[in-house]
Amino acid sequence: MVQRKRKSTPMGQLGDTDLRLLRIYRKVVECGGFSAAEVALGISRAAISMAMNDLETRLGLRLCQRGRSGFALTDEGAEVYESTLQLLAAVEGFRTRVNGLHAQLKGELNIGITDNLVTMPEMHITDALSALKERGPEVRINIRMIPPSDIEMAVLDGRLHTGVIPDLKVLPGLHYLSLYAEESRLYCSNEHALFEVENIDEAALANHDAVVPAYAQTPEIKEVHEPLKEAASASDREGIAFLILSGRFIGYLPTHYAEGWVREGRMRALCPERWRYCTHYSAITRKGAPPNLVLESYLEELTRLVQT
Repeated sequence: MVQRKRKSTPMGQLGDTDLRLLRIYRKVVECGGFSAAEVALGISRAAISMAMNDLETRLGLRLCQRGRSGFALTDEGAEVYESTLQLLAAVEGFRTRVNGLHAQLKGELNIGITDNLVTMPEMHITDALSALKERGPEVRINIRMIPPSDIEMAVLDGRLHTGVIPDLKVLPGLHYLSLYAEESRLYCSNEHALFEVENIDEAALANHDAVVPAYAQTPEIKEVHEPLKEAASASDREGIAFLILSGRFIGYLPTHYAEGWVREGRMRALCPERWRYCTHYSAITRKGAPPNLVLESYLEELTRLVQT
């Protein structure tokens, strides 16, 4: 029997796509097949199959047998698996050593944040700043609490390295990293006439003075405020809380921000399953900004926390 000579396909430079495919391949081998790897990888079997086809094409090798007879590695596939383990271990070792160098980080991080996010249960910003200080004890962190539009302009012109803003619009000069989905509910204080009322419809709301935000909102959030009887406005959530606690107004507050007053019995949410909305927040950075190791280290920690 004449053995067919395998076509030689020299391997070129490795890129991020190759590493992603190799990580998928490692997990498929460790799980013993495509189906078992679906849950571990969090992607569909079809996506895994496509990745394996791409990897085999890239390497010019048949890595595994799959079908009704089950999953099995070819001889070449077993060798590639062993080489994959060595390569990925080396990559992780490199990452660990480089991260160790970040302990010598020096410089400043100038960050702008909108008001009242410190009580968010997901402490992504707080934890990322803590991790940054651990990596670079000499890093100086400067926080400015300013409106979202001012944060956008300051990031675009370089006065701020990064900021955290609600997702109202997307500007072409900025990168966005999604952080939070913040729930808001309609509240009154324990001195308000609605405090003991259970079922509240739009007609009932229209009989009571309300405080509305004077800052920018999405059209969807503006629509939620339409049934309210606007009798006051506030430039931030703290101002809204002041007026609600006066006992004369109802208004929307983030649930994490109102939680302390609710726990003390000084506020309650009105029909919380009905009168509510969500605000999404993102971290922003400027496209094309000069290299900045402090900012890159902070964003690396922030991304890690968001993806955990």
